[in-house]
Amino acid sequence: MNRRFPQILAPAGDMQSFLAALSAGADAVYVGLKHFSARMQAANFSLDELAVMKRMAERRDVRLYVAMNTLVKPGDADAAGRLIDRLNKTVAPDAIILQDLGMAALARQVGFSGELHLSTLANVSQPAALVWLREKLGMDRVILPRELSIDEIKACAEACPQDLSLELFVHGALCYAVSGRCYWSSYLGGKSGLRGRCVQPCRRRYQRKGQPGRLFSCRDLHLDVLVKTLLDVPEVAAWKIEGRKKGPHYVFYVTSAYRLLRDEGATPDARKQAQDLLEQALSRPGTHYNFLPQRKQVPVNLQDQTGSGQLVARVPKGGEGTFAIKPRVDLLAGDLLRVGYEDEPWHQMVKVPRRIPRNGTFDVKPMGKRPPKPGTDIFLVDRREPELVARLKELEKELSEIKAPGKSASTFSPRLPAPVTKRGRPRLSQVYRRLPMGKIEGEAAVWLRPGMLREVNRTLVPRLWWWLPPVIWPDEEAEWMRAVNQVVTSGGKRLVLNAPWQMAMLESLRRKSTEIWAGPFCNLANPLALQELKRLGFSGAIVSPELAREDMLELGRQSPLPLGMVMEGLWPLCVSRTLAEDVKPNEPLTSPMGEIAWVRRHGQNVWVYPGWPVDLSAHRQELEAVGYELFVRLNEPLPANVRSERSASSFNWELTLY
Repeated sequence: MNRRFPQILAPAGDMQSFLAALSAGADAVYVGLKHFSARMQAANFSLDELAVMKRMAERRDVRLYVAMNTLVKPGDADAAGRLIDRLNKTVAPDAIILQDLGMAALARQVGFSGELHLSTLANVSQPAALVWLREKLGMDRVILPRELSIDEIKACAEACPQDLSLELFVHGALCYAVSGRCYWSSYLGGKSGLRGRCVQPCRRRYQRKGQPGRLFSCRDLHLDVLVKTLLDVPEVAAWKIEGRKKGPHYVFYVTSAYRLLRDEGATPDARKQAQDLLEQALSRPGTHYNFLPQRKQVPVNLQDQTGSGQLVARVPKGGEGTFAIKPRVDLLAGDLLRVGYEDEPWHQMVKVPRRIPRNGTFDVKPMGKRPPKPGTDIFLVDRREPELVARLKELEKELSEIKAPGKSASTFSPRLPAPVTKRGRPRLSQVYRRLPMGKIEGEAAVWLRPGMLREVNRTLVPRLWWWLPPVIWPDEEAEWMRAVNQVVTSGGKRLVLNAPWQMAMLESLRRKSTEIWAGPFCNLANPLALQELKRLGFSGAIVSPELAREDMLELGRQSPLPLGMVMEGLWPLCVSRTLAEDVKPNEPLTSPMGEIAWVRRHGQNVWVYPGWPVDLSAHRQELEAVGYELFVRLNEPLPANVRSERSASSFNWELTLY
């Protein structure tokens, strides 16, 4: 591999896709294990499989990265640590991709020999954090958010220390939410995106004023020819392609296209050839999103279909039984069709058994809960063209000749921190956007905004808790640093940071009297992560609100830091940086299941809220008994026209967080 160029980093969710990535000339491939992967719906790999794959990749000077990028729960440390230990001995991947500081601590305890790459789920959106992450946490690479413009990417590159590299998504599915700031799937039933179990409720149809539409379903990110501007940013060491749930056809064509754009993209012929390859990849309609700051695109376009694949037919009018379609393109044996969308009752996948010529006849037998409506879209989502199948068979033969190493055992036992022994008195903290008039029960807290101190009586500054937002973007970092500086120099003593890396803004402002807590958006769920925060100077932590009862209680017993939790209030389904033009703030939006959502802007961020609050107040005594001392009430007013029939939620308290 020519090290002057950025790596083309391809996804592989199964063995065929891994071989397709090699065949297309990927410089690196990222994969997942059967556990602790943020794409648990992909097939993923065993350690034996990965060991063979690593040896095959080494023959081609291709690097192998393993994603262990899930939220680590209190009881996960033993299993996760032993898995990293065995991974290190058996596979020795070039890097682990992680989001949880507890996973990083385990990798260091094990003596992992590869690099540590901080996932986009960790949401490192501030240039100031990069030096801090290298110096304080020893990260080797940071994967940037998908929402950044080229100017913001360059600002991160300018702040990047020499021994830290950056990685950037250039193609693939876009989440509506900022990565690491989505709780939608978890809030509606315990299947957490941070645990790799997202059921994609944002892809559903929501009704606005009686009109249905996919109001939060994004097109795919397609930077295609725009990536040439990244060649002037050497700190971006990898162009990443999303798609560990995709098949080998997609992986081969997209990887081939971006390799061509990197190596020969300056010529018109190369650009045209690359675009032809991308058109064959069966992606969703594409967008460059915020990449061009002067020409931003809203990735949610209600006029587009946002199903992946190429539209090849529609269900004809007729009876409820088997129906015939006439495809607009040739279909090949082994091609995979999708009838409708995943949230429709007639959704099904259909494998094509033989070649069907364009405008030929192919009979489809409905297998869903209901027969599809006439006019339902049918998409070609994966295919097996003979040339690619032949290439993969050659590589399969080579792979089969590589011997797997023997089984490796692990006796690793993690060193857990000692639990905190000195507990503070239990207290209520009420968080407001603007302070109300009159007496406040408990301790008052406010969400900080730039320029906010002009509205606050200076005598109140030392008495308030000051909350920072869950995302601070590069183009607003300077004004946030000024705002934090004003709070601290005006006597502010208690800050809540909603990303651990926001501590980088306080390095020159820290005072012995300053109390700094990690907020709930830090997604803290295990004692090792809390120990890392303690080492970094945090005074306490408000734990992840996603945790189920047993997890939350166990964390209280194990924590090396004083703990808090979100007890009441409107917790967001997600935080985004975009909003469909047809969606207005504070108006009710209804899912097919009758779930109410609504949105509100706070600065550059769009917060999507449910119509019903969290309420765990009935369990406060139980939480106090295991050491929780700060109980947070989020006072986000419900819009006057939003009314939900649902009662308050206990989030995942009574569930198992998958």
